[in-house]
Amino acid sequence: QVQLVESGGGLVQAGGSLRLSCAASGRTFSSYAMGWFRQAPGKEREFVAAINWNGASTYYADSVKGRFTISRDNAKNTVYLQMNSLKPEDTAVYYCAAGSWRAVVLGSEGNYWGQGTQVTVSS
Repeated sequence: QVQLVESGGGLVQAGGSLRLSCAASGRTFSSYAMGWFRQAPGKEREFVAAINWNGASTYYADSVKGRFTISRDNAKNTVYLQMNSLKPEDTAVYYCAAGSWRAVVLGSEGNYWGQGTQVTVSS
């Protein structure tokens, strides 16, 4: 069992930066791939980024590639999402997920999910 708690969301102007954190409970954090997803009002949840168990492999949605960076610290049971050059269209609730690599990339409902943190980018 893994519990995930996101933090770091807030209001930022376009062009600004935020860093999201996702703290995980449990001793098996390092065995999971981790991912970030987002859901804007009236839209479906979409994949943002994923990182494998040791951080050696990452994968990004085209919409955030070059602006967002996912990383993890297994000693702290935490995964991060550094978001730079933010745009109003990045406004959404951001969720972290834990699971197998395939399940995380596909956004499987079988993943462990956090409760989300709101990111609002003003123009």
